[in-house]
Amino acid sequence: MAKLIHSMIRVHDLERSLQFYKDALGLSPSHRLDFPDFSLVYLRNAENDFEIELTWNKGRDAAYTHGDGYGHVAVAVESLEAEHERMSGFGINPTPVKEFKRGDEMLARFFFIHDPDGYKIEVLERSGHYV
Repeated sequence: MAKLIHSMIRVHDLERSLQFYKDALGLSPSHRLDFPDFSLVYLRNAENDFEIELTWNKGRDAAYTHGDGYGHVAVAVESLEAEHERMSGFGINPTPVKEFKRGDEMLARFFFIHDPDGYKIEVLERSGHYV
């Protein structure tokens, strides 16, 4: 069976992105590979072994485009309101908390944030399918 190990995104300002992922999601570098033209930094936390790989192409001035195929990365947290408040304190500007229901059945509670390069991250409350 295949095991998911990481998802890669390209970033424009590596230090800014590292600070964002540390503040927002508690992710820190687990592995780093530096080359003359680019760097790869793998981020994770104690909650999991899946990583986000930040790829920084040195010397690139133009912002990356996301096209119409990229959706979002999702994380699950214990207390949605506490995380919303904590992230707001860092100036991350989360969207309002929303509820996803089917009739009276609560399927999910969530909000979104954007990283410095505009990638969407869904923050879900741990419950039901999203434990």
